[in-house]
Amino acid sequence: MPAALAEIVEDFQAVDERERLQLLLEFSRSLPDLPDRLKDHPEMLEQVVECQSPLFIAIETEAPAEGTAQAAGPVVRLFFSAPAEAPTTRGFASVLHEGLDGLTAAEILAVPDDMPEELGLTRAVTPLRMRGMSAMLARIKRKVRGECPIGV
Repeated sequence: MPAALAEIVEDFQAVDERERLQLLLEFSRSLPDLPDRLKDHPEMLEQVVECQSPLFIAIETEAPAEGTAQAAGPVVRLFFSAPAEAPTTRGFASVLHEGLDGLTAAEILAVPDDMPEELGLTRAVTPLRMRGMSAMLARIKRKVRGECPIGV
């Protein structure tokens, strides 16, 4: 698991169940706004229909920053849009954004599919919401495979 995502998982596992939900709500407040170029063009976003609340995602790739290993390939940029009235969905999106944004396709594809369960929220949120987060991760991986074919 990528270091940033592993650290988030550790943070969730380090607190009791009630505090995990509070931590998720804190993440919901840190989800970055969409850049103007996406705000003005909603057709560039794809809805994750498996989510109970409206969630839209855009995935882009860009060249690695100057001075980083070019051999690793392009980095993946993630953009999410979820309403403020959907803090659980926003929290899950923010966890994925903070843990995956800026990684390579190979790093993202290596994330275990069951990572959402590792947050320890299965008793604090409904199974439908947990499936929504799993669907977000699956959608990211599917898009990354399609946009960054790297033989993995």
